[in-house]
Amino acid sequence: MESRPHPIIIQGGMGVAISSWPLARAVARAGQLGVVSGTALDVVLTRQLQLGDPGEHFRRALAAFPYPDVVDRILTRYFIPEGKSPKQPFRPVPLPSHEPSAEAIELLVVANFAEVYLAKESHHGLVGVNYLEKIQTPLLPSLFGAMLGGVDYVLMGAGIPRTIPGVLDQLSHGQVAELTLDVAGAGPDNRFVTRFDPRTFAGGEIPWLERPKFLAIVSSATLATMLARKSNGRVDGFVVEGPSAGGHNAPPRGAMQVNARGEPQYGPRDVADLSAFRALDLPFWLAGSYGAPERLCDALEAGAAGIQVGTAFAFCEESGLRNDLKQQTLALARRGDLDVFTDPVASPTGFPFKILRLPDTLSEMDAPSARKRQCDLGYLRHAYQRTDGSLGWRCPAEKEEAYVQKGGALADTLGRKCLCNALLANVGLGQLRENGETERPLVTSGDDVRHIPRYLPTSEATSYSAQDVISYLLSGMEGVLPSPQVSHKDGLV
Repeated sequence: MESRPHPIIIQGGMGVAISSWPLARAVARAGQLGVVSGTALDVVLTRQLQLGDPGEHFRRALAAFPYPDVVDRILTRYFIPEGKSPKQPFRPVPLPSHEPSAEAIELLVVANFAEVYLAKESHHGLVGVNYLEKIQTPLLPSLFGAMLGGVDYVLMGAGIPRTIPGVLDQLSHGQVAELTLDVAGAGPDNRFVTRFDPRTFAGGEIPWLERPKFLAIVSSATLATMLARKSNGRVDGFVVEGPSAGGHNAPPRGAMQVNARGEPQYGPRDVADLSAFRALDLPFWLAGSYGAPERLCDALEAGAAGIQVGTAFAFCEESGLRNDLKQQTLALARRGDLDVFTDPVASPTGFPFKILRLPDTLSEMDAPSARKRQCDLGYLRHAYQRTDGSLGWRCPAEKEEAYVQKGGALADTLGRKCLCNALLANVGLGQLRENGETERPLVTSGDDVRHIPRYLPTSEATSYSAQDVISYLLSGMEGVLPSPQVSHKDGLV
């Protein structure tokens, strides 16, 4: 891969299909790092196919996939030319597993390839993909698919991704990759792993691939130092994320303390030591309420390569968030009437999760109890060792009695929300249930959401673009930065 300058702005890889390929492509075309979310892409692909693939975008990407027999099987199973009936639920995909079926592996590889391919289409800008380390079982085939699509960067947080750099090395050379799973109750002699063999997938050939750069998303210099020194491969940099960023936040250091609203309290110990990051001699980007030109200048003066911005892009025209949710949020922001709540228990991962309180969503206090608890997607399930030594799966957001039967504590189920289904509902891909209702959304956002009206190009505008965000962020750098040198191919814009 040719050496290229580091981007100044990294667009956050948010939610399920919020950071979808149209957003990542728009940012990459503007000379910055566009990032697609790698979470649940197998579900996103299959549900779009069942809706008839509006615009024929995914079928265009699938036509470029190097193994057509795999594509034929997926289209035969999921593609509905005229789209499914609104009264018909989406067909399910296989649940994530440490021993995935051939169908599950094919879906993960193809879905990640397609998302990256579309994000990189018709330009030469940089595209990354974001994964959660906590969601381990889909990672290997997902990474392989993204690398087949030519992804430039892999970003990963929500855990300690110490072995991912080595996995990228192995996959780039067509070697078998292995990932040790975090399993509750497993002793030191009981090691559970998931494996992926690129050569088997490629029919015996070695699929030589470019190794993408790896950026770890961290909240402390201690973790960054450990990753830089003890990872099994090269770490290319860090995104340093503060607690005001949207989505999952790192828990506060020390004993958990909450304010009167029940939110975790962060203090001086949770402020990243930037001098320690500078000492690592690796590029780093600052994230969490950096969506303003003066904050970009602050980051550069502190020695950062730039900033990562999520919330500003989450509500722009190209993001995958439902338009009604964008408009509702923008209207509330203009009135100064937005409330972001850092919920310490909502996420099944156990990480604090920022929730934007909006009507008719799961943010309403009575909404979770009104929803029938079920776990039919399984991305945030926890692995545990059964009494017979085998590996089992449980989720604190599933039915309470089922979770307890699997050895989980009833207290762990209190306040949990099914993020998997809610985040798909955020992008118009919510499942239809037996009672005729569709899953409700649950919007996550950073604290900066209150300021999104500043990205509007005019006072009369009702929406803004990714380019509007980038232009605003770089407005304080005029005369300091060179114009982005991004060459464009003829094609879709």
